[in-house]
Amino acid sequence: MALPLAVLGLAVAGAALGALQLGRRAPIGVSTELAIALSLAGLLLAVGICVRQVVSAGAGEQLLQVAGTRWGTARRARRTASRYAVRVTPPPDHPPVPDHPPVSGHPPVSRSEPELDVETVRAAAKEFLELYHGEDPHAGPLEPRLTEVMREIDTTGTYWHTAEELAFGARVAWRNNKRCIGRLYWHSLQVRDLRTVSDAGSVAAHCFEHLSTAYNGGKIRPMISVFAPETPSRPAPRIWNELLIRYAGYEQADGRTLGDPRYRAFTSKLIQRGWRPPERPGAFDVLPLVVETVEEGPRMFQLPDQVVHEVPLEHPELKWFADLQLRWHAVPVISNNRLEIGGVSYPAAPFNGWYMGTEIGARNLGDSDRYDMVPVVAERMGLDTSHEATLWRDQALVEINRAVLHSFTTNGVTVTDHHTESRRFLIHLEKEQRAGRGCPADWSWIVPPMSGSQTPVFHRYYEADNQVPNFVNDPDSTCRALRGGPPAFP
Repeated sequence: MALPLAVLGLAVAGAALGALQLGRRAPIGVSTELAIALSLAGLLLAVGICVRQVVSAGAGEQLLQVAGTRWGTARRARRTASRYAVRVTPPPDHPPVPDHPPVSGHPPVSRSEPELDVETVRAAAKEFLELYHGEDPHAGPLEPRLTEVMREIDTTGTYWHTAEELAFGARVAWRNNKRCIGRLYWHSLQVRDLRTVSDAGSVAAHCFEHLSTAYNGGKIRPMISVFAPETPSRPAPRIWNELLIRYAGYEQADGRTLGDPRYRAFTSKLIQRGWRPPERPGAFDVLPLVVETVEEGPRMFQLPDQVVHEVPLEHPELKWFADLQLRWHAVPVISNNRLEIGGVSYPAAPFNGWYMGTEIGARNLGDSDRYDMVPVVAERMGLDTSHEATLWRDQALVEINRAVLHSFTTNGVTVTDHHTESRRFLIHLEKEQRAGRGCPADWSWIVPPMSGSQTPVFHRYYEADNQVPNFVNDPDSTCRALRGGPPAFP
């Protein structure tokens, strides 16, 4: 409201000044003195509007930047690891919070997750139900279910998916995820229907159960846990972490980072809020899970050791590689994406497949703004790093990725290599085309981060349009995952 009223004030001011300029040409029957007096009054009114709205906007921004104080901590796990520090540029302060005045009844919901009007929900529901009944021969007749859903939307502003609709919608959301190369297995996604779970403690407990169940003794199961949906009467819970398991990044006195630099700001914010790192911080300290609800605010939960399954990394030939004390967690559960199905939003819906080796070796461990292990490995290998033409980076990166694949396989944990997965993606693409469906794909995500031109997915173009159902990565959820705030419910 501040900006529109301020603009109105300026418009009135402009009109008043124009009237002052034209005062000596006042209409017949109106004295020049009266015209000027009215113009001055309009000018004073405009100035008052501008001042009040600017002050009001400044006060609102200050209120929105106040972080929540309702935090809880569970027991602290003491974990030690090797200490590799990375020098990175300190991240900027979090972007400004959009002006979003509170709504009577409950705190505001993130503006990146807009409240849909009834007609929009009706249209989305109709599109989804037609898709579901068109693809599933066991779904039954469309019209009775469509009538029931429309009546529910008109009454409540939303509707409740059946268990079958939820499972279908979650699987199709994976099928439509244009950034994922592993969609050949979308039919196998196991769906945990937890829509009656909405308090922070229960959400965290079920997330821990998800990690254990998906791990499955190393034979990773694709799985999603769907918690309470967003409704007009009650906001849904939020999970702040990008993945259920992420490693802390500790800022050092010399400007370097011990651990994962991607989560340096997030780690600092959690420490400010009461999280106690291990007495001897290491490079692979598991961060607590942060769950936020409208009633409780953000709460922190330390992950139990028994649900954090990690693989120590060693090389099949370079025996010194184990001395680096590198490791990585086994189950990649993405936890801050919003699941959108037929006009119903599920902000807390953590899901997983399994790792492709390059995600760990080329990105998490290899990127210069992450663990930056390429120079370390190159030095231990005795490579000539005096100039780039020796391709020492490429040699070291390959060996890191060989170590990842070797270690996961040796430990009996599901993993795939980028060449195999690229061929499987083309099989998926062909299946979708035979089914008469489009297969959206983002080339920059589908092509592996190493040896891209050696994979078959490199040499073709893709449609990158967004299809629904789908997973959505909102700007506000990304901000919470990387910077530790601001809360969704201030």
